[in-house]
Amino acid sequence: MQRERSRAKLVAPRRPIVLVVDDMPANRELLEGYLEELGYDVRQARDGIEALEAVAAEEPDLMLLDVDMPRLDGIAVCQRLKMHPTRRLIPVVILTASNDREVRLRGIAAGADDYLSKPFDAKELLIRTTVLLRDRELNKRLDATESVLFALARAVEARDRYTIYHAERVGRYAEAIGAAHGLDAEDGELLYQGGVLHDLGKIAIPDAILLKPGPLTDEEFAIMRTHSTEGERICLSLRSVTHYLPIIRHHHERFDGGGYPDHLAGSAIPLGARVAAIADAWDAMVSDRPYRAGLGCDEARSRLRSGAGKQWDAELVDIFQHLLDTGLQERVARRQLTATA
Repeated sequence: MQRERSRAKLVAPRRPIVLVVDDMPANRELLEGYLEELGYDVRQARDGIEALEAVAAEEPDLMLLDVDMPRLDGIAVCQRLKMHPTRRLIPVVILTASNDREVRLRGIAAGADDYLSKPFDAKELLIRTTVLLRDRELNKRLDATESVLFALARAVEARDRYTIYHAERVGRYAEAIGAAHGLDAEDGELLYQGGVLHDLGKIAIPDAILLKPGPLTDEEFAIMRTHSTEGERICLSLRSVTHYLPIIRHHHERFDGGGYPDHLAGSAIPLGARVAAIADAWDAMVSDRPYRAGLGCDEARSRLRSGAGKQWDAELVDIFQHLLDTGLQERVARRQLTATA
């Protein structure tokens, strides 16, 4: 008789961490009893300050957060978490004994993911925590996928010492143009990340072309031009980077319609791509290449002016020229130096 084999797992099972935050010990103990029966690793905090300290020590997978607490209330804790670049993904359930509409609206505005009314119902607690923990796991995988994409984008730069940190600078220039154009911080972040990813498709370009120490032939240039569509193809199936696709695909379109890959013209070119095109062109002009030294700033600015309205959006060129007058290039260089130190 064949011996039954135990099932092996690639990843050891892990108990989800749930942080219960309430200034009333009885409420914390009641919730901990329910949650431990569901198989969760339960942690406790007595107020908002302790909650933030616990999150800083080890991120929970879910937070159950009372509203009325001393030192720092639950709404304020939720706001701080949801403003954090990574901790905003922690699901937050507001605990309240009140059915007051105002409390719920404040929680929604703070970014709460769900509500749980006191006294607690065990079945409701099971359903709500199960759903939110599943979403948390999906978000973590999504975040990991995005991280891989940005790592690939930077790996493209690392292939060529002449373009190292090029994408980072393009992202920072694009972010600054967007802010000066009146876009909000969320759009600015999109422009920065789109700038970092804009040349992702060059990972598909052979080294013999990408690193050639001289001008490309027509055939080689045709292959090089595929990097914009290749970058889009790599990202196309990932919903989380949908907003970056226009920048990746269209950053080599020209305002007069003579660019690629789709020969878009004027305002038909997505705004993000028009911004990234200027940022990309500037950094390319002032940076050294294997076959030429970088242009001086005066010459590069002259070329930007001459291309305004033909290669690039004239309004955005004016904005960028003004930003250069205020020291943008130096600020980006200092930021890069600080980041790499």
